[in-house]
Amino acid sequence: MRKNVSILGSTGSIGLQTLEVISSFPNRFKVIGLAAKDNINVLAEQVKKFSPKIVSVETESTAEALQEKLGKTHTVIYFGSEGLIKVASHKEADTVVVAIPGSAGIIPTMEAIKLKKNIALASKEVLVAAGNIIMKEAAKKKIRLTPIDSEHSGIAQCLKSEDPSKIKRVILTASGGPFLVLSADRLSKVSVSEALAHPKWHMGDKISVDSATLMNKGFEVIEAHHLFNLDYSKIDVVIHPQSMIHAMIEFIDGSMIAQMSATDMRMPIQYALLDGERAYNKFDLVNFSKIGALTFDLPDKEKFPCLEYAYTAGRRGGTMPAVLNAANNEAVRLFLEGKIKFTDIPLLVKQAMDKHFITSEPTLDDIMAADLWAKKEIITSMA
Repeated sequence: MRKNVSILGSTGSIGLQTLEVISSFPNRFKVIGLAAKDNINVLAEQVKKFSPKIVSVETESTAEALQEKLGKTHTVIYFGSEGLIKVASHKEADTVVVAIPGSAGIIPTMEAIKLKKNIALASKEVLVAAGNIIMKEAAKKKIRLTPIDSEHSGIAQCLKSEDPSKIKRVILTASGGPFLVLSADRLSKVSVSEALAHPKWHMGDKISVDSATLMNKGFEVIEAHHLFNLDYSKIDVVIHPQSMIHAMIEFIDGSMIAQMSATDMRMPIQYALLDGERAYNKFDLVNFSKIGALTFDLPDKEKFPCLEYAYTAGRRGGTMPAVLNAANNEAVRLFLEGKIKFTDIPLLVKQAMDKHFITSEPTLDDIMAADLWAKKEIITSMA
């Protein structure tokens, strides 16, 4: 049966690779909707190739520029948050790929779930900020919420024929990012370009910085908690620079299962879109002779405190994870703009967390209010 797909974040790294996977299975997928920020050159090419029913961009002026670039087209163009929701909730879409950074994906994801559309989730922030609400609605509507992250895809694959109640712990692997062996003193002097130079993965700017601070791994801890109903005491992180093993599960009898693959996001994307079906592709394979060795170490939480802040926010729950996410989003933006040092990112996040009064049982409105509060708090602290 052909799957109708909408993609939120079609011009980003995950969006581009999702469309590459879809192109490999032309009889299995049809693109219904695309949403992007402002890269109208790439988006226009995507519209011409995939002929979606609907697209959305960030602003009205960008929508006008896209319309001028496309000329006469049957694709309807929207913009802003309303446009995101329209792409996510289009009546013909049965699967929505969510791959936009920050909190912008929360409302469209919820609207898609309410309409019983399955979700392929690449945006960690959706579950970080609103995991309890999102997972409860997904269970209520009986839809599939499938992770695209290589780590969470790895967990899902390890658990495919196992009893989740027999899990002793889940181990997420982290490459350690570009500053793994850099001294703590040197961190305050690193440049934006150095932070973006991830040793293993080619990703967008924001997630690359999150990987450098280990906040990305902290987000994955919170995400694993929600996706697999795991207590935080059962989720560990190890540094694995080769990035060949993406996740491991230790069971109560002491045995372990690991999921391995090359560092290629197209693999978890394909696995998610095909609902776990194994299908031939031409992606890179693991070459053990070239790897030489697989090594593991514990993360340095003093050097990279964002990982521990994520554990703290997750355990406190309520609106605290939304504050963690939003404060980090603003701090990373400031770093990318050259306004703060790399080492200021965790300081600003911790500052916002310390000032926040938690709402224990938040509504979605409470989550979005906490998100806005944290962003304003970071901006105010810089004034």
